[in-house]
This record gives sequence, structure tokens and C-alpha cells, in this order.
Amino acid sequence: MVDITETLDCTGEVCPYPDVKSKRKVKKMNSGEVLEILVDYPLSAERIPETMESLGHEVISVEKKGTSAWTILVKIK
Repeated sequence: MVDITETLDCTGEVCPYPDVKSKRKVKKMNSGEVLEILVDYPLSAERIPETMESLGHEVISVEKKGTSAWTILVKIK
């Protein structure tokens, strides 16, 4: 079980907003913290994990919830 530090709810938003918001959010977080990102836009579910890894963070999981919702867990490095 992962302890989630903060949740960023980007449901109802389309690219590039979830991507931009998640980048801003991780800059304010500390190493070891876990960010839960909620999205319902398929492209965001692909892009955000790629972006987080390129920034050096660890993508713990990308889990599909229902027909068009995803939960992305990112551990801040």
C-alpha cells in the first residue's frame, strides 16, 4: 500500500492542462512524497507518465478505472 501525499484531480480537462498542472505540482513537492494524478483524457494517461519519468520521478502505477478514467501514482525523486 502506498501512502499518497497529495492528489491532483485533472478530470474533465484535456491536454495540455493536466500535463502542465502535474509538472507544476511535482516542483512543489519533496523527495519521497507520492502524487496521485486523476485524469479522464486518454492522451494525458499516456503523456503524464512519460513526462514524470523524463523529469526523473518514479511512476509507481497507471491504473485504469472504469471506461475512461485513470489514476497515476508518481513518487517524487
